[in-house]
Amino acid sequence: MKILETKRLILRPWQEADAENLYQYAKDPLVGPIAGWPVHTSVENSLQIIREVLSAEGTYAVTLKGEDKAIGSIGLMIGEQSNLNIPVTEGEVGYWLGVPYWGQGLIPEATKELMRYAFEELGLTTLWCGYFAENEKSKRVGEKCGFRYHHTEEKEWPLIGETKTQHITSISRDEWRKLASG
Repeated sequence: MKILETKRLILRPWQEADAENLYQYAKDPLVGPIAGWPVHTSVENSLQIIREVLSAEGTYAVTLKGEDKAIGSIGLMIGEQSNLNIPVTEGEVGYWLGVPYWGQGLIPEATKELMRYAFEELGLTTLWCGYFAENEKSKRVGEKCGFRYHHTEEKEWPLIGETKTQHITSISRDEWRKLASG
């Protein structure tokens, strides 16, 4: 998997050595449930999540340059990897960030680089991004990156055992090019 870089960040594959950092941020109830996954219960639980979930192709640890410490995650699920029933020419972006790093523009920065990679290097035609109705921070990230509302779904999220309202947004490669060049 390719390592991606921005002005302030390195996006790299998750490693088992990240388990302690992952637990530090994923144990916070402000992070997981609003993104559709349960609070982590231990470093061992976080290690299991790295092995079974975060090691997936296209899932990156978000790290600050100069500090090889995972502070969040961003992923690109292409085609059937996504739960949105999209073709292999399209991808879904998902992200979360540890609470101490909120409000610094880090996830929009990471998302814009993942978008560039998806459109320029992978040749995808459309990117999708969903957020729960109550998750204003994720909504704002998508807006800052040019995603526009497409539709709303109600669905069961088995990891947290709740039915949630999810707003789905999208951006086409042509829309992205106009934003990137402007």
